[in-house]
Amino acid sequence: MNTLYLVCFFLGLVLSLLAAFSGLGRLHFGHVHTGHVNGLGHARQPGHMSAINGFTLPAFLCWFGGAGYLLNQYSPWITPIVIVIAAAAGLLGASMIYAVLFKFLLPRERVMNEEDTRMEGVVGRVSDEIRAEGGTGEILFSQLDTRRAAAARSESGLSIPRGTEVVVLRYVRGIAYVEPLEAHLP
Repeated sequence: MNTLYLVCFFLGLVLSLLAAFSGLGRLHFGHVHTGHVNGLGHARQPGHMSAINGFTLPAFLCWFGGAGYLLNQYSPWITPIVIVIAAAAGLLGASMIYAVLFKFLLPRERVMNEEDTRMEGVVGRVSDEIRAEGGTGEILFSQLDTRRAAAARSESGLSIPRGTEVVVLRYVRGIAYVEPLEAHLP
């Protein structure tokens, strides 16, 4: 039995690491409803994933194998009791992974659209003076609730002093081409 427990433990550990670092944990078993109504008339969350998936199954194996080995090796209990307790430990470990990933982390994820990071039309403030005739400065702006910075040049070729509010007209090869915002206001 110890060999079975150790194989389960190491297989679960390796598969858990693979799932965490390669994205293979998104594999799932069972039927997934995405935005449909279940049999009770309640709408399910979009992107709901089955509880048996590429993250929870390896976690179950790892916890089952580890607990089974330790209980078999160091407890006075007989094999059937050890298997039941190890299975309970495996379910506990898998349910903790499910709760953390699918109840707390993944619901806050969202798919980004191109519009979310579009630079044209972004309003920012010059943080490092943009010199005339192709000189490069820097602008600070907020995007996706994060403060960001970008290299900037004047679209008209004129100098833009530090602290001036600007609007991005185009963004080419990592450089924002800007003009003062007041030039675009009525």
